[in-house]
Amino acid sequence: MQRITITIDDQLAQELDVLAHARGYQNKSEAVRDLVRAGIVHTRPDVSSAECVAAVVYIYDQGMRELPKRLAHAFQEQHDLSVATMRVALDHTDCMEVAVLRGQTSAVERLAESIIAERGVRHGRVTLIPADIEKETHAHGAHDAHDHQHIRIR
Repeated sequence: MQRITITIDDQLAQELDVLAHARGYQNKSEAVRDLVRAGIVHTRPDVSSAECVAAVVYIYDQGMRELPKRLAHAFQEQHDLSVATMRVALDHTDCMEVAVLRGQTSAVERLAESIIAERGVRHGRVTLIPADIEKETHAHGAHDAHDHQHIRIR
């Protein structure tokens, strides 16, 4: 067994105490181990699909130095995976963003995990949905034929 040290804010530590007591854990370490296991299971990708669509939801402090710029840069660097991002101001400091991604499952997962792992991102979750992404060329109505993607959910 390995010992690790983490730093959490006072409110989160208090919530951990309440959870550990409510569920009958002998100590906080047991509660943290179970939460980590649940998180790993929840975020494990469906490796049966090479491609996916995904939603990444995360809460961050917009006042944290350079964080909004780092997040925007991460999406710009992977613009081929990014479909859209919606930002909602929750209060004077916290924002929630929902990013829609598509592409190779491994690349989408890496981008989502890098966003969630950014310092200042307090909560984050990714939902991966296996899909087949097909590039097709055809016309709609009287318009000229053009390339675009059709996403078939499995």
